[in-house]
Amino acid sequence: MGLFTSDIKTLDDLFVHQLKDIYYAEKRITNALPDMISKASNAQLKQGFEKHLAETKNHVKRVEEVFRMHGVKADTIQCPAIDGIIEEADDVASDVADKPVLDAALIAAAQAVEHYEMTRYGTLIAWAKKLGRPDCASVLQQNLDEEKAADQKLTQVAESAVNQKAAA
Repeated sequence: MGLFTSDIKTLDDLFVHQLKDIYYAEKRITNALPDMISKASNAQLKQGFEKHLAETKNHVKRVEEVFRMHGVKADTIQCPAIDGIIEEADDVASDVADKPVLDAALIAAAQAVEHYEMTRYGTLIAWAKKLGRPDCASVLQQNLDEEKAADQKLTQVAESAVNQKAAA
């Protein structure tokens, strides 16, 4: 099913479609983070990934809650965007032998994921509000807030230590 199919006729249809997209993405990220944790050598980065894995598991539960609140069965649709971001991260990580440079690459990949999620959640929140679902918007806002915080933490780790070590 492509993004713009005959199954999408209303904003509600589009909302549910994008909810399925982010649900798939969160599940993929849950599966990808343990590999990133194992590859990270910087202690702060490893801890940040571990914390975000726990948050991501909660994001999955919150998205399931939004499906329930909206009266729709929780389901996924394949998200080529997140698949591509994760595949690119795997490719780069397998090509980098220097540990500090690998940490910098992992941060860049993680931030690409965070930015994708932030765009999806921002859109879903706006649509939920337009659909008269501030309850759904509130739950999705919790995920967005955590994605933004994770992105800021990644920037802090990169700028305070990782990038310097990678450049040395």
